[in-house]
Amino acid sequence: MGHQIAILGYQILKIYLPNNYLIMLWQKIVKQSEYALSIGALHPIPTTNHYLQDSGINFIVRISSTIEKKKVAALKQQQENTNPFLPHEKDLFVEDLSETHFCLLNKYNVVEHHILIITKAFEEQDSLLTLEDFSALWTCLSQIDGLGFYNGGKVAGASQRHKHLQLVPIPILSIPTQSVISATLTKEGITSSPAFPFVHALIHFELEQLPDPAQTLLQSYQALLERIGASPYNLLVTNRWMLIVPRSQEKSLKISINSLGFAGCFFVKNQEYFKKLADYGPLNLLRDVGYST
Repeated sequence: MGHQIAILGYQILKIYLPNNYLIMLWQKIVKQSEYALSIGALHPIPTTNHYLQDSGINFIVRISSTIEKKKVAALKQQQENTNPFLPHEKDLFVEDLSETHFCLLNKYNVVEHHILIITKAFEEQDSLLTLEDFSALWTCLSQIDGLGFYNGGKVAGASQRHKHLQLVPIPILSIPTQSVISATLTKEGITSSPAFPFVHALIHFELEQLPDPAQTLLQSYQALLERIGASPYNLLVTNRWMLIVPRSQEKSLKISINSLGFAGCFFVKNQEYFKKLADYGPLNLLRDVGYST
């Protein structure tokens, strides 16, 4: 219910296709989600939400005994050497975003209307992002107030080899680490926050005010990647900023971390792991899977 209420406040922008038929990506995502749920093609992972305060950040910790379901499915696909995106499940397909990318619903979603932005031709998940990748991401970000992210390799939390970005419809103000990121706001240049005890690089922009947002995203990404000089990494993107974090390991305390961890969102399988995280501290765990400053 909370997600449904929040959705009412999302800013959804419209686009015109070449045939001038007005269509909204968000409407397609909602409609396809309803259909996929009705036939059992979509498998939401139920969670209970808890919160942990650490250095002024109100981290969200989602607990689910079935969180391993997605990991087991991904492991099975790896063992069988199958690719869930090629071919993809037709019941999860939303639409083509470009000649090179398409949009798919995340089959095992924790957040409602979580989408995947996938290359039509196979590319490795740890390969560098391209202008085409950012053009497809911008097509989604320009219409949905959300958080885009990329898990650059298995150590960064990627569960599939086929290259894909992701987007969850979270208003920027609802991202737990947003206050820390906003405090670093500068008119230009790369910056970082002393509140984060891990190596990272951050850049601010206003994509909706720029003539070529996709090109700006690419240039920002390249500059940040050059600054951290490391791979694998996690990349987080909104309409206002981009954050990159180099990774040293996939998990700490046996808790796996992907890009959403650096947005302030954790996923654990039971109360025991929640207590471990609470005792150790979210920022300490993020430092462990990255590189200490």
